[in-house]
Amino acid sequence: MQSFRIIREDGAVYVDKTELIYQMIQAGRYNFLSRPRRFGKSLLVSTLMELFSGNKALFEGLWIYDHWDWNTRYPVIRLSFNDVSYEELGLKEALSQALAKKAKSLDIELSFTSLKDRFAELIEVAAKKYGQQVVILIDEYDKPITDYITKPEIMDQNRSVMKEFYSVLKGDSADDIRFLFITGITQYAKVSIFSDLNNLDNISLSNQFSAIAGITQQELESYFATEIAEMMQDTPDILDQIKTWYNGYTWDMQTWVYNPFSLLHFMAKREFKDYWYQSGTPSFLVALLKKNTFREVEHLEAGERALMNFEVDPGNLAPILFQSGYLTIKHITEGGVYELGYPNREVKGNMLEAILSIYRGVNPTQSIPLYANIAGTLRIRDINAFIAAINALFAGITYEAWNADQEAIFNGILQTTFTLVGLDVKAEVHSAKGRCDLLVETAEYIYVMELKLDGNAQDALNQIKAKGYMEPYLESAEQLPNYM
Repeated sequence: MQSFRIIREDGAVYVDKTELIYQMIQAGRYNFLSRPRRFGKSLLVSTLMELFSGNKALFEGLWIYDHWDWNTRYPVIRLSFNDVSYEELGLKEALSQALAKKAKSLDIELSFTSLKDRFAELIEVAAKKYGQQVVILIDEYDKPITDYITKPEIMDQNRSVMKEFYSVLKGDSADDIRFLFITGITQYAKVSIFSDLNNLDNISLSNQFSAIAGITQQELESYFATEIAEMMQDTPDILDQIKTWYNGYTWDMQTWVYNPFSLLHFMAKREFKDYWYQSGTPSFLVALLKKNTFREVEHLEAGERALMNFEVDPGNLAPILFQSGYLTIKHITEGGVYELGYPNREVKGNMLEAILSIYRGVNPTQSIPLYANIAGTLRIRDINAFIAAINALFAGITYEAWNADQEAIFNGILQTTFTLVGLDVKAEVHSAKGRCDLLVETAEYIYVMELKLDGNAQDALNQIKAKGYMEPYLESAEQLPNYM
């Protein structure tokens, strides 16, 4: 549920974020929050709308009930780009109609025709009519741009419209604004709310507000104590399993949260499934991954400024994957470099399957039967069965996706497959005399693999011996290397 009112009136579970909301309101007038899709941004906006509208009864029993001035009600202008019909009407006309609809709900009639003037008029008239500054809540502000990443001409047109629209917020209308809150997945550097609105506070990486969206471990165990107690009767380690599947997101390396969409679906159905990932991977992300074929997407790095500025750059996947929720922060160096990795099992497994399917040019489900037994063959050292499985994996690559003149396609497919089946795999492992292409470890065996695009197996074996790729592991080996 994304409506605070419905949640409260229906008696559903609401994880109380009102203390953090209060702190955010007190901290500054203009705020921007970036979070992945289905992470609670719309519910946060809905809560703010009911709060500033003075609907006291909805907040009974919550932290803010005794800390808010309920005597003051503010006119609220709420725009959600999920509800703006820009696909059919075009962004300018759709926004103009959305403003007219909002004006009608406030009993205001707009006289201007241009988009910029209509927005400024709505703010000014609302403030005068109700005798209070206006609260502006904009949800998913970036959707009209992100939806057209693969169509640059429309994307640039929408960017220009948005630049005009948001320029109102820094003009004369600013005096009539009590509070501005904008949400989105991404931060576009070339949209005026960031390049021109210098008093907009981006709280996305703030320690203070790291838990304002998402569910913490403490909140999970408190609000879902009954469900957890029931599941623990049959599955004592259920909390560890839930954490492995759905936890792991952090924006400050101090607070970690669960993906609320997946967690709530799990609590309702009591089944571990890929709820968030399967709810829709953006088409632009698949397109960008295709352009980056053979590239490892985990262990990416970026500085804070680069991490929070989203521009369509196929060579820089870090901000795209981080802001979209497919990677999260794993470490922050003393120099301020953010190292990224997969947040949890749900995302990691699905991303690896997606990458493997892109390599092979097939649907992800078509690869599952082919890689399912690969780990087992290596664990028992059944080399013939392993080779047969790998050959089948390569043989299934579609003609359109085939690019056999690059050794990287073989390396990429093998590395992704080994990781996907839970094996410890490293690429480009250095030794004293060189580096091997792939090194795979199981509990019993270490496999060194050298790939030769235009050579043969004997060439590869000779290189492994000559370069001493196995030598670093001889002291701990129970038997001498077996070269095959």
